[in-house]
Amino acid sequence: MKRLSESVLVSPEYRQFLAELKGRVLSARLSAARAVNRDVILLYWDIGRAIVKKQEQFGWGEAVVETVAADLQREFPASMSFSSDNLWRMRQMYLAYSSPDFLGQVVPKRQRTVAAFKDAGILGQVVPETSATHSSSTEQRLVLDLLTAVPWGQNLLIIKKVADPPARLYYLRATAQFGWTRSVLLNQVKAGAYERSLREGKSHNFARALPGHLAEQAEEALKSSYNLEFLGIRQEVRERELENRLIERLRDFLLELGYGFCFVGRQHRLVLGRKEYFIDLLFYHRFLKALVAFELKVGPFEPEYAGKMDFYLNLLNDKERGKDDNPSIGIILCAEKDDVEVEYALKSKHNPIGVAEYHLQDKLPGNLKGKLPTAKQLADVVRATLPARGEK
Repeated sequence: MKRLSESVLVSPEYRQFLAELKGRVLSARLSAARAVNRDVILLYWDIGRAIVKKQEQFGWGEAVVETVAADLQREFPASMSFSSDNLWRMRQMYLAYSSPDFLGQVVPKRQRTVAAFKDAGILGQVVPETSATHSSSTEQRLVLDLLTAVPWGQNLLIIKKVADPPARLYYLRATAQFGWTRSVLLNQVKAGAYERSLREGKSHNFARALPGHLAEQAEEALKSSYNLEFLGIRQEVRERELENRLIERLRDFLLELGYGFCFVGRQHRLVLGRKEYFIDLLFYHRFLKALVAFELKVGPFEPEYAGKMDFYLNLLNDKERGKDDNPSIGIILCAEKDDVEVEYALKSKHNPIGVAEYHLQDKLPGNLKGKLPTAKQLADVVRATLPARGEK
């Protein structure tokens, strides 16, 4: 077998050619895997739907599931998919996602869901016409698009661990959009990602600083607060110690950030003229296709932090942003923030910046539960005791 000369093998042209072929192979494998998963989920939906409809039509009891499972296993002995437990889950999936309660959640979020799917490359891979999709409503077809974009294992986890329809839609959309593995999804559910997304508003200027579709994706990637309880910190620390702890537990921090974040480095050096500047933590987000800079602050948010981050983002965009990358994004992670103060601090900033809180201890000790006021109650008391504007 003849081989190319060594000079050709190490040439930029050949390396670029080989990289393009590798990318094509990986893309084809991914497309094939998605197609297989789509067909499997539609089959399971069909089976669950058929069982429910026959039970309604003929009044068959629960025993039909066990009987059908045994018959299918005899017919397809090599398949592990048709156990009675799995058939019950297929039936549960159909009941959960065809219910008016769930479909009612899809209607107000339809536009965002479709936009997110287009950005993630999910739409455009048409769900084939089957008994599952025939004569379905627009909402139901959108749900099937969503379910078939999520592997069966993740679908099962959401059904088993999440009961609230809005929360189920949140985790389905996030898993489809960001490609969460089962372990990442389980971590997000346990950490209460959905509940935390509702607890308080997110503070950022993404809508002004980014195009509409990218602003929505960035908003999805940013949390209003981050749970850093895994660091085991129970006393006041300096910013560098907080950074050291996060690097030591980088895997846990990446799980908390969410899927898509890739670690670039700590104390990332930027040079302007004769001066050096350092970003605490720098990441790259695969789906946003943007550098994401984190600044860590052990105290409350201060307006000058926004100016410093804006400066860093200008440098990143000019010196390190890739040709096809989107604008770099900054996240200021601090112990606490005042949303009004953040809003005014970001008002004049043209770069996309988000501000989020972190929590080092998620739960109060048992003997203090219910005995301390909430942050909102304390804020209300403070406001009530302050003189009205203009009074002395």
